[in-house]
Amino acid sequence: MCGRYSVLPKAKGNSKAAKLLAKSLKDAHYNAAPSQNLPVVTNGQPDAVQFFSWGLQPFWAKDEKAVKRAINARAETLAEKPSFRKLLNSKRCLVPADGFFEWQKTEHGKVPYRIVLKAEDTFSFAGLWDEWLDKSTGEILHTYTIITTEANELVKPIHDRMPVILSPETEELWLDAHESQEELLSMLKPYDSNEMKAYPVSPLVNSAQHNVPEVLNSL
Repeated sequence: MCGRYSVLPKAKGNSKAAKLLAKSLKDAHYNAAPSQNLPVVTNGQPDAVQFFSWGLQPFWAKDEKAVKRAINARAETLAEKPSFRKLLNSKRCLVPADGFFEWQKTEHGKVPYRIVLKAEDTFSFAGLWDEWLDKSTGEILHTYTIITTEANELVKPIHDRMPVILSPETEELWLDAHESQEELLSMLKPYDSNEMKAYPVSPLVNSAQHNVPEVLNSL
């Protein structure tokens, strides 16, 4: 599961996400949390940053609270679930980030860790998006979910799942309308642990109200 991450305006690196964020992101999200409006890059508008609500609201839901919004979708079962399979084929997105948080269970309680690329570059999670029409108001709600996979060797001691991180090359392919379902699914694998690092951070991150730089600092 991925339930918290960070994305900052001072984007670094050569990824598509970094280049687009450098031009358009003004506010820092040190402690991005579900239901917040956060930056995404969709296959519908691959050269622009849009802001969607984190937590997928399926188009068929009768009202906004009819179903629990999915903040994550498991890579292993995407092709089996009709709603996710349809989105996999038609509504994919990049979710820019520069790190994510997971909590390690210990005998003294849960310890939060921040996990980043060793180069500390901006990258993208693989995501799916959808739009939902509120028939009572006519408003369209745009939402997204982050795809997760099994943890790599770095993350495994902390948590058994991790978000799918795309390389700069697979970012482009993920948004490409001509990729087959088989090719898309092949991209949804754990990122190379040798290219990542993890460190414990302050329990300030436990509350989404703490959108402050201190949540990124190593203990």
